[in-house]
Amino acid sequence: MSARNVHHDALVADGWTITDDPLKLSFGNRNVYVDIGAQKTVAAEKGDRKIAVELQSFLSDSAVSDLEGAIGQYVLYRTLLRVNEPVRTLYMAVRPVVADGILAEPIGRLLLEEERIKTLVFDSATRRIVKWIE
Repeated sequence: MSARNVHHDALVADGWTITDDPLKLSFGNRNVYVDIGAQKTVAAEKGDRKIAVELQSFLSDSAVSDLEGAIGQYVLYRTLLRVNEPVRTLYMAVRPVVADGILAEPIGRLLLEEERIKTLVFDSATRRIVKWIE
């Protein structure tokens, strides 16, 4: 099963509806694609909450290189979302091994905090979101 299907299952199990796969963002004559767009109706807020989710695998031999790429991609997508779909919140989706690894190290914590990176941690075995990091 593809990583995207696992994420779909995890988001749906958490009450989200997948609205875009992928979510297209345009600026000028350029297009980029965030992996997943989703929304959830929140009764207490009497409205919809919309998110965009970018999947990050961190599979190369260098966790720091993966972090550089993930943060750069996140900042690009977040900036384009502010222009194209300001109601959506961007999340970087990672596995627990990444959240407990490079993202828990001082360099990872610093970047998550300084760049205000919102993260969701998913367990591919259970197909569930195990943590939201705001």
